[in-house]
Amino acid sequence: MELADFISLIHPAIAVFFVFPLIGIVVNFAWATRQRRLQTVNSGKSKIPPVVGVEHRRLGNWLTGAVVGLVLLGLAYSICKNIIKHQLWNKNFFQVVFLLLMFAATIASLVLLYRAKPVLWRGIFATLTGAGLVILGCQDGVYRRTNEWYVSHYYFGITAALLMIFSLAIVPDIYKDRSNRWRIAHTILNCIALLLFIGEGMTGTRDLLEIPLSWQEPYVYQCDFVKKTCPTPNPQPK
Repeated sequence: MELADFISLIHPAIAVFFVFPLIGIVVNFAWATRQRRLQTVNSGKSKIPPVVGVEHRRLGNWLTGAVVGLVLLGLAYSICKNIIKHQLWNKNFFQVVFLLLMFAATIASLVLLYRAKPVLWRGIFATLTGAGLVILGCQDGVYRRTNEWYVSHYYFGITAALLMIFSLAIVPDIYKDRSNRWRIAHTILNCIALLLFIGEGMTGTRDLLEIPLSWQEPYVYQCDFVKKTCPTPNPQPK
């Protein structure tokens, strides 16, 4: 493996040892929080400590930042690889500057989303963060697998990240809404996100098998992926 191949493993490695364990912890606290709420409604008390709700919110906020950061990291690797491969700084310098500004703007929007209190500003920064991910994801070099979007690691990841951003934006409204509509929406959307994360684990593993090492690319990309055939190598001279 070359340096570029080791760098490509940073994204899945962080997902394995940090993001997915964090997902499990957040789901556990979410379940405990719901059970405590139901027990309190039915009997007026619960053996589950009140801190579970606070920890669920705190770690949920961490999870949103981790997921968005992980998506940005994956996109940065693919985009940088494409820039270096085609030497875009010589051919289209303004595109490179635009991409750098988009990464900076997306990160800044996420930071401001954490700090925003009014509904309007939360909506604006959530929209800007999501738009930044989508725009960066549309750049050349990103492995999207659009022809099979329904089993695409990219589309699963982008959708999950957008759901997490939306969930972060509506958290303050959950505690103000007596009708529980925001709480129900939060629960439904995060259940969908959980299914997408499960899909991410499966599709990410598959993509690690399909994406060749850097020194293998010239030969592997000569293959016909539709017919599942590769050119026959020339026989070695005896």
